Amino acid sequence: MAKAIQKIAMNAAENIPYDKLMLSQKNVRRIKDGVSIEQLAEDIGRRKLIQSLNVRPVLDGEGEETGMFEVPAGGRRFLALGILIKQKRLAKNEPIPCIVNRGQETSAEEDSLAENLRRADLHPLDQFRAFRTLSDQGLDPEEIGARFFVSPATVRQRLRLASVSSKLLDLYEKDEIRLEQLMAFSITDDHARQEQVWDRVSSSHMQEPYYIRRLLTETTVRADDRRAVYVGAEAYEAAGGVILRDLFEQDSGGWLQDAALLEQLVFDKLKVDAETIRTEGWKWVEAAISFPYGHTSGMRRIYAAAQELSAEELERYNALKAEYDKLDADYAAAEEADEAIEAKLDQLGAELDAIDDRPQSYDPVLKAIAGVFVTLAANGELQVEPGFVRAEDEPRTETGDVGEGDDGDAEGETQPNDDGDGDGVVVNGRLVNDSSADDGEDDAIKPLPDRLVFDLTAQRTLALRNALAGDVDIAFVAALHAFALQVFYRFAPDTCLEMSLKSGSFSQVDGLAETSWATEITERHEAWDRDLPDEAERLWDFLFTLDEASRKALFAHCVSLTLNAVVEPWNRRSKALAHADVLGRSLQFDMVDAGWTPTVEFLGRLTKVRILQAVREARGADSAQLIDHMKKDIMAREAARLLEGSNWLPEPLRLEVVGKASGDVSDAAAGDVSGEMTFDGDAAELPAFLADDVDPYSDEPVTNDGMETDQLQAAE
Repeated sequence: MAKAIQKIAMNAAENIPYDKLMLSQKNVRRIKDGVSIEQLAEDIGRRKLIQSLNVRPVLDGEGEETGMFEVPAGGRRFLALGILIKQKRLAKNEPIPCIVNRGQETSAEEDSLAENLRRADLHPLDQFRAFRTLSDQGLDPEEIGARFFVSPATVRQRLRLASVSSKLLDLYEKDEIRLEQLMAFSITDDHARQEQVWDRVSSSHMQEPYYIRRLLTETTVRADDRRAVYVGAEAYEAAGGVILRDLFEQDSGGWLQDAALLEQLVFDKLKVDAETIRTEGWKWVEAAISFPYGHTSGMRRIYAAAQELSAEELERYNALKAEYDKLDADYAAAEEADEAIEAKLDQLGAELDAIDDRPQSYDPVLKAIAGVFVTLAANGELQVEPGFVRAEDEPRTETGDVGEGDDGDAEGETQPNDDGDGDGVVVNGRLVNDSSADDGEDDAIKPLPDRLVFDLTAQRTLALRNALAGDVDIAFVAALHAFALQVFYRFAPDTCLEMSLKSGSFSQVDGLAETSWATEITERHEAWDRDLPDEAERLWDFLFTLDEASRKALFAHCVSLTLNAVVEPWNRRSKALAHADVLGRSLQFDMVDAGWTPTVEFLGRLTKVRILQAVREARGADSAQLIDHMKKDIMAREAARLLEGSNWLPEPLRLEVVGKASGDVSDAAAGDVSGEMTFDGDAAELPAFLADDVDPYSDEPVTNDGMETDQLQAAE
């Protein structure tokens, strides 16, 4: 006969007054975790209890019930109810739904442990979908956040994740996609594009979130791009453009999705701005988003001059200067500081500066043949480069030895003489009228034969070379004259010295014009361009007016523009590049001293292996190990911080210098890298996320909220 299965009897549910309940010290939860007691009290106040307390009767010494009940499971709810009673929102004897366990099969500690271990946390995807359901029911992110004690930003993040393609959500539910990857996919609402990118990355080894974001935004434009800043997000959206936002990463304003629309808006705005500038009297204005480095090569530059001071203004300036100089001299001789005198000096100095900084203007005649380049600076501001004269717009000088009062034509050829005896012919720089001589006259003076002219001038050339070799100073000026003609007067008449300069523009390198070195070269070039005479014919005499130091400085500037140490895979220049190293050693040149540093942008262009190698070379293997587990974008940021002040350089920038200190990173170029270099100072501190106890993979802020209470000893 089959044995009957014993039926399970559930513990009875009773409503027990709150003042008959007490917190059990047998509750196994002792560490604060999750939602705080105050937040739980607010939640119970809004929706009442949705889970009963688990209680056991308190027995006296004889084993009889005393009428009191202890709470071994549900201590947080018990304490939250106590807060509501203190706030007068709940009566002390309010009946509380409880499950009463009077059996002895399990202990109170076991019940408490089972309640906490047997419950399963909600899967994140269920939370995302639940938030979306509440949103569909009409609750906004602020109200959802208030009800569940999370920030509205967190709610928006969860809603965004719930809007990802259902195909990807199903994969996430099966643990085939990580949460970080799902967050990356959420930057766009285009489900087809999301699935297309997943099909691409799922079959490759590149599945990092940063790479997914790059693929999803490869046809977009960042909001901090110069074009986006110039147009403005409001104008772009008003024209129908859409901006993608990343709720999980710092996105600097997001990505503008319609690149073609943005380009059109940029061109339309540039056209208006360029036309406004052209109406100021310029012959032409050329506008573009950016110009390659060296785009002004071959053009003459004109500069604005300060307006002339009137007699009254000049008199006032001289009076202010005299008063300032006298007051400054008296103050310098004084033994004690005087705030009143200092204030007066500041006032006079400001007035003098205002006069010195008076408006500048261009010569209208020169302005009429010159133009302006208009482009966008790196920060999106309009950048105006005025005062460039193209070669075809230069005034043409008439040539030919025409007598005073004679007129030459537009091409410089002489017109027939007034007597009408025949056409003028220019030979060897001299005007000869064939009609002035009778045919067959034996004593007529004829031009010298070309071969004889060549022989004579060859002799003169060698004699001049010999004389020039004997005068170092004139030879230096002659070379400087030839160089300056080519650098500043590209289309000027040739010099007799057959010397040429070649200067690469490197226009294909993005951002080169914004570097500190390019800026210094441009400023130095413009300073010399201002000082040199406008006409090339006056340059020779001008060079002799310069002191020796100025001539040498100009010479060095011209020569420096010919230096080329660029490594090109299609142009093997091993000897030239070796000479660049020789020149660098002679100059005691170092890229670290020049201001080069490994930026986050530079490191982001390297592979993770190379980033770790750089940190290993500069800071040792221990530092590299601190960041080797990070995502690439975080790794690049922390590597830049670790490399700061380390003097580390990538291989193409290193220079072998004899006699360098053994700890100098430049020696790494020879392969003598120990990997155990000594940390120096603060540069070797832990990465920011380790030092601050911040999880680099978490998108939630770190908080330290809790509650100090005498009751919370065994349970929270």
